[in-house]
Amino acid sequence: MVIKRPDSPTTSSAMRALRAQQPRWTAATTDDGLPVEYATLEVPRDHADPDGARLTLALSRHRATDPDRRRGILLAVNGGPGGDWGLGRGLAAKFAGTPLHEVYDLIGFDPRGTGASTPLHAEVTLPKAPFDSRPPDAAFDALAEDMRRRELACERAGGELRRHISTPNTARDMDLIRSVLGEDRLNFIGYAYGAYVGAVYGSLFPGHLDRSVLDSCVHPGWTWREQFLWQGDAVRRNVDAWARWAGERHSHFGLGTDATAVLATVEDVVTRLERQTDGHRVRTLLDGAVGNRATDRAQWAELGHLVREVRAAALAGDPAKTRELLSEQGTWRPGDSEGDLRCGVLEAITLEHDWPTDLETYFTDMREFRRRYPYGYGVLRAQPWVGAFRTFTAPERPVTLTRRGYPAGLVVQADGDPMDHYAGGVAMAERLGHHLVTVEDSGDHEVFVLAGNAEVDAHVHRYLVHGTLPPARTGVPGTAARPDLPADAPGAPATPATPSPSDTRPHHSPRPEEQPA
Repeated sequence: MVIKRPDSPTTSSAMRALRAQQPRWTAATTDDGLPVEYATLEVPRDHADPDGARLTLALSRHRATDPDRRRGILLAVNGGPGGDWGLGRGLAAKFAGTPLHEVYDLIGFDPRGTGASTPLHAEVTLPKAPFDSRPPDAAFDALAEDMRRRELACERAGGELRRHISTPNTARDMDLIRSVLGEDRLNFIGYAYGAYVGAVYGSLFPGHLDRSVLDSCVHPGWTWREQFLWQGDAVRRNVDAWARWAGERHSHFGLGTDATAVLATVEDVVTRLERQTDGHRVRTLLDGAVGNRATDRAQWAELGHLVREVRAAALAGDPAKTRELLSEQGTWRPGDSEGDLRCGVLEAITLEHDWPTDLETYFTDMREFRRRYPYGYGVLRAQPWVGAFRTFTAPERPVTLTRRGYPAGLVVQADGDPMDHYAGGVAMAERLGHHLVTVEDSGDHEVFVLAGNAEVDAHVHRYLVHGTLPPARTGVPGTAARPDLPADAPGAPATPATPSPSDTRPHHSPRPEEQPA
């Protein structure tokens, strides 16, 4: 049976009525005092059935400050996969006061299932397996059972709506927003999962996309499972870079004179921590600290001193000190135990791709990731996900990404992005024929405006405002510089210097996203 695509040229009377909506805008101010307007509009739950059930989308608008130069609307999406944990309607305010605000109406929206739009809920289920960066084989079944229970909890609360929370439907919602606002074309900025939304929109509605910026891209050829798996490699690349840097400063940190020796020291500390009563917990926190802080070049010296001090405490048999040093290190799972429901969009979106159903596939990968990618909780990228127990079949296959009929755009990608592998940005630029700005020696994720990189911002502003693209392959430096600590001179003494108190203070790392893209 051939199913007519909802983005086909034929438009039903119901869809025409939806496009003729007149949103009622309510004037307000943001928490920062910016003038903003809010409105809602209706979209089909199933775009292939516009006569059926409807969902509500919540919108925001910051009108162009120079109406004489206005060139249309600019939509933006981040967070996810799916938009959860993103800024939603609030993302547009990030561009207020920039050159974009002069010429565009800045449009924000909460993607379907999130925020003030019609929500997709999941029941809260608390994991029973211990949080462990190197779980033993004996824990694998419990980890899988946690995911089975999680999927059933998503199904109970989400019901039929889950099938319709998908990237193509979010893109179709965007086109309905465009039509309701009376615009022939839209301009777009997408971060991470939002970059994928933008590429899907261009593939489905090429005649309605003008300028587009895709920042921190998912790989156009990877499934969601592959996207998660490659995060392990992305984090490890940052750890290896830090280890090389620390090895060149052995006289300062005392961790070893090359990357291999530095990581051998880290593994020695891991072994010693595991002998403590709470060994798996503190070792997990150290693995998290190494992976997360290696991503931020500005924290490299702090990480070197942290490993050194934890090692000293472990050698001294002082578990209280090791716990103190690692007490503020964040863990992977966000606290979703408050109340009975939570947002279930992440699971729904990631299930638009097929997942292996044989648990041995995951267990084999977990053993490999436990060995190769222990830092930054790499093994969690390989463990079973709700997709292994999927309770519904996605109603359509993922969109094949192409660029036929809209202008070349811009991809921004940091070479050390730990969430969206640099290879994804390169592949997206090649697939779509976009120009690529590489943020060099940087672990940034979501760069334009959000990371405060003036050079990236300048390139994007010139493109979105004036239509001027940078050279096809352009490099700019990251904003988090490596610490200004000279490398050892040849023949330097191997005794490390005594760190200052500020070098060894506990550090709070930002809590990672649950399963980001």
